[in-house]
Amino acid sequence: MDEAARLITLLALAGGALTLLGAVFAWFLDETRRIRRTLRLALGAEPEPWLAACGRGVGIGFNLATGELAVTWDRGGWRLGYAIAELIGVELIVDRRVAARAFRGEPRRPLDHLDAPQERVRLRFVFDDPGRPDFDIDLWRPEDVGRRGRLEPEEALHEANRWLARIEALLRRHPPRPAAIPAPLALAPPPVARPAPATSPPAGPLFEDAGPPWDDDEDEITGDPEDAIT
Repeated sequence: MDEAARLITLLALAGGALTLLGAVFAWFLDETRRIRRTLRLALGAEPEPWLAACGRGVGIGFNLATGELAVTWDRGGWRLGYAIAELIGVELIVDRRVAARAFRGEPRRPLDHLDAPQERVRLRFVFDDPGRPDFDIDLWRPEDVGRRGRLEPEEALHEANRWLARIEALLRRHPPRPAAIPAPLALAPPPVARPAPATSPPAGPLFEDAGPPWDDDEDEITGDPEDAIT
């Protein structure tokens, strides 16, 4: 009997430990928490403000102190950073039309119609980046109906409208990054006119050839040498 009670106790403890471990594992792998951890690593601080789309594995977060933002997808598996100055604006797409937008250099286009969407409620963030110029976050889709943690269509519209106002305020406080001014081209100096080389007479011998010394006319000796001695 004691052995049976001991076995039951051990099984209960093992089951409780496994249940606790599974709960911790599920908490750690929660989609929203993974997205927030990725944004925290990208920004070096807690993202504030930040937005995550439950069930889509995407999110966006801001660090207002450093003027940076980050986006993440694949449930936090991938991330990309921007400067807030690179953010051009945001569009609210309801079904297949742009229902509202807030862009730099133009007045905000508010959300006028609150009709229930049929296909999607999407926020499209646009950046001054040729490589990745935009980032989409779907706040609502038809398959979200009845699922836990998903927004209702009306809630998605109100959340999107709130982010439009937030982005408009950020664009006013963070001017765009100034365009780089190309350095002026260095002009080549004008060619220097070199003086023409002076013409010189054709080269000749340094000394005139006067011939050998024994050819002198004045000291020329003729005749028999013995006559010259006498």
